[in-house]
Amino acid sequence: MKTYQPSQKTLEKYADVLVNFALGGGTGIRKGEVVRLNSGEFAKPLYMEIRKAVIKAGGHVLSNYQPDNGPEYYPSRDFFENADDDQLDYLPKKYLRGLVDEIDHSISIISDVDKQALMGVEPKKLMQRGLAFKPVSEWLNEKENKGKYTWTLALYGTPAGAKEAGLSYKDYWDQIIKACYLDKKNPITEWKKVTKRIEATKTKLNKLKKVDYFHVVGPDVDLKIKLGEKRKWMGGSGRNIPSFELFCSPDWRGTEGWIKFNQPLYRYGNLIKNVKLVFKKGKVIEASASKNEKVLKEMIATKNADKVGEFSLTDKRTSRITKFMAETLFDENVGGPYGNTHIALGNAYKDGYDGNPARLKKIEWRKLGFNESSVHTDIVSTTKRTVEAYFTNGKSMLIYKDGKFTL
Repeated sequence: MKTYQPSQKTLEKYADVLVNFALGGGTGIRKGEVVRLNSGEFAKPLYMEIRKAVIKAGGHVLSNYQPDNGPEYYPSRDFFENADDDQLDYLPKKYLRGLVDEIDHSISIISDVDKQALMGVEPKKLMQRGLAFKPVSEWLNEKENKGKYTWTLALYGTPAGAKEAGLSYKDYWDQIIKACYLDKKNPITEWKKVTKRIEATKTKLNKLKKVDYFHVVGPDVDLKIKLGEKRKWMGGSGRNIPSFELFCSPDWRGTEGWIKFNQPLYRYGNLIKNVKLVFKKGKVIEASASKNEKVLKEMIATKNADKVGEFSLTDKRTSRITKFMAETLFDENVGGPYGNTHIALGNAYKDGYDGNPARLKKIEWRKLGFNESSVHTDIVSTTKRTVEAYFTNGKSMLIYKDGKFTL
């Protein structure tokens, strides 16, 4: 039962950050632009404030307000348990194509009232549905690459999330408030400050010329990640609130070694624990988990989900997140003793290309080793590790140690 409610002032600040900072790559929306607002019932207080903020900014709201999956009704579970193949494959192309053409931005509020709502659903059905909607992701990515679309995610705390994280509901919300600078008089001012710090580190990373690969080493990892040609590091753009990470879209073909992940993964309405992946010649050749391994393996069996699409590091000095939150949006940005390392299996972000992504064709993306998949799943580790950059001339340089960039 809900025993805590964030203050009205907190919700107003949260909405202000999302609408007037996170969207537009850190600049907010402009008058006349259209925002797709995705939310479940539980997040109604924040949904209403975001809606109001969009209207005050002169924008238009296209709402996608859905019933929650739990605790009384499970619409998503009902669908997967009753749908046949035709229904799983169905994509309303004309409707969704029109929607993509219409919107300039989207905000999605994560507010799961049951973090394991799809436990027991056949994993193949989950992947089949994801493949059906792959064209929509491609349309949005194409629009984003042209600079005509931005998006952000936000977390509205639920008792279920707090329970999974082992926190009281108030303590869970305290982490959200602190992470998003909602405890400050002007959160947007604070976000601009932290973005400036992230940008400074990003600039240093992008000045490293002729990097061949990164070598991540620690008690639970010995992994080589090939950077690839025409790549750049990204972060600090306002995409996702909060976001303290710096990440790149590597050349999947150069991934070698193994990595364990000490952070649980909540994905497809399931909890997956103690993931270990082994890579050879860029592909996952072994995958294991102590819980819901079947879901993990079914995901990896999806086309190109056995390849890396993202490599990310978070500097613990930047992040204000100190607790496990049972939500990837926060856990992939956690600070703590050693910051975090995470990789994403599946699709690569095309804006990791050092150039104009709108000019490249599919064959050119493939030649550069940018992975393409209907899957994009971030998996996080927070244990101690070092990261060295190895250059094409054989020299190396330590870039990350004890949770901090060393540039």
